[in-house]
Amino acid sequence: MSTDDVHLSWNVIFDIQQLFAYHFMQNAFSAGMLVALMAGVVGYFMVLRGQSFAGHTMSSVGFAGATGVSLLGWSPIFGLLLSCTVAAIGIGFLSDRRHQTAMGNGVAVGTIQTFFLGLGILFIQLSHSYTENIYAVLFGSVLGISDRDVELTIVTTVVTLAGVIAIARPLLFTSIDPDVADARGVPVRLLDYVFSILLGFTVAQSVQVVGVLLIFGLLVTPAAIAVQITASPYLAIGISILLALLFTCIGLSVAYFTPCPVGFLITGLAFGTYILVRLFKFGQIQLLK
Repeated sequence: MSTDDVHLSWNVIFDIQQLFAYHFMQNAFSAGMLVALMAGVVGYFMVLRGQSFAGHTMSSVGFAGATGVSLLGWSPIFGLLLSCTVAAIGIGFLSDRRHQTAMGNGVAVGTIQTFFLGLGILFIQLSHSYTENIYAVLFGSVLGISDRDVELTIVTTVVTLAGVIAIARPLLFTSIDPDVADARGVPVRLLDYVFSILLGFTVAQSVQVVGVLLIFGLLVTPAAIAVQITASPYLAIGISILLALLFTCIGLSVAYFTPCPVGFLITGLAFGTYILVRLFKFGQIQLLK
């Protein structure tokens, strides 16, 4: 069977067989589900801590890293991981949530973002594979993920989730009230660094699914929806994971049978769901008045 023969039918089992008939789709689902799992967990804490802009900055930094390593003939995923880790440390060093204003933190993060965007443009100009690299990094290339990328995604997912589990309770405390946490001896600054690095890992992996420009659709929106639905941290994390997995799974499946790009489908589903949830909550508030 060739990809030209792919078509939807009324037979669900046959459609699933078509979906996983090719190795590139098996890799896409493997990496996509792992990335969605990471995004669902880390995204919740990112939204809770008000670090969405930092996450977007790391994706811009990943753009520079991915295009930079392409000059050496390496896989973009290595550049994403390296540059996002460096950016995470830089953001942690320049920003202090307890003693600086929100404007001061925003300036620090924005400075890093603009520098690395400029660096990415330089690397693009020096690269001989301009179109391929720029499209893959900006909009994602989940259907072109290799076996090696899947293996690296597995390792990154295990490390990231293990790190979040290890610091979950104090991280939740510092995310809600860093001043009280600091007064009680919680290492707030150290947790900021550790979480920034874990966020960097997640952003680096998420870029290969939805790209730099659409990163919010997978990393922020499921968590933002979960926060609207419940105030319970652990239930919100569960909902965030479920939504991220659902959006990714549906996006990959629909993209396989239609000409629509994966990134658009994932972000479109996420945005539509977020709007529906907000409208529902608005309707509830109006009824209570």
